[in-house]
Amino acid sequence: MSGTATRYLYLVRHGEATPDESGLTPAGRRQAALLGRRLRDIPFTTVHHGPLTRAEQTAQLIGDHLGNVPLHVSEVAGDYVPYIPERDELPADSADFYLRFLAAATEEEREQGPALARRALDLFTGPVDGAEDRHELVVTHNFLVAWLVRDAMYAPKWRWLGLNHGNAALTVIRYAPGRAASVLVSNDMRHLPVELRWTGFPPELHI
Repeated sequence: MSGTATRYLYLVRHGEATPDESGLTPAGRRQAALLGRRLRDIPFTTVHHGPLTRAEQTAQLIGDHLGNVPLHVSEVAGDYVPYIPERDELPADSADFYLRFLAAATEEEREQGPALARRALDLFTGPVDGAEDRHELVVTHNFLVAWLVRDAMYAPKWRWLGLNHGNAALTVIRYAPGRAASVLVSNDMRHLPVELRWTGFPPELHI
């Protein structure tokens, strides 16, 4: 029997995007390159990235520092709403805020997003088959990072809401056989100079 081994899942939100989201800003390109330098000694087997340009460009800039690690575009690593809760699932004092935020989601998004989110759990989480540990990188968007962190913490499905991740921030989750998932690193931006942290967020979050 081949058994199972530990999966180390590295999650990255794309670098800062231009206002029209057609690609990365110069700051976003710097963010991605600096993260690539930080990750260059990790023995990645693959890099998954979402299909939108800002995620693809981020993955390519990180990949420039990783040698011959293959890059794979994946709809599952894209930008989508992973779960829409009912009012009674939410804390009473914040239900209105979250439901207003989600109200813009179309019927198509309400159907496709959760389906993709379930596939993401199947594809990216849990121990791996075989005897060797695996290191995988997913370059994606804030919602999916939040969804996978929520799952690793065994939190309610609605709790992806309110988890904010910086551009080119790093989160690492370990899935070891016979053990609960463990969030080893969360929203880490130490590879970025202060001026490149929390881009696009209000000043009160610049910590």
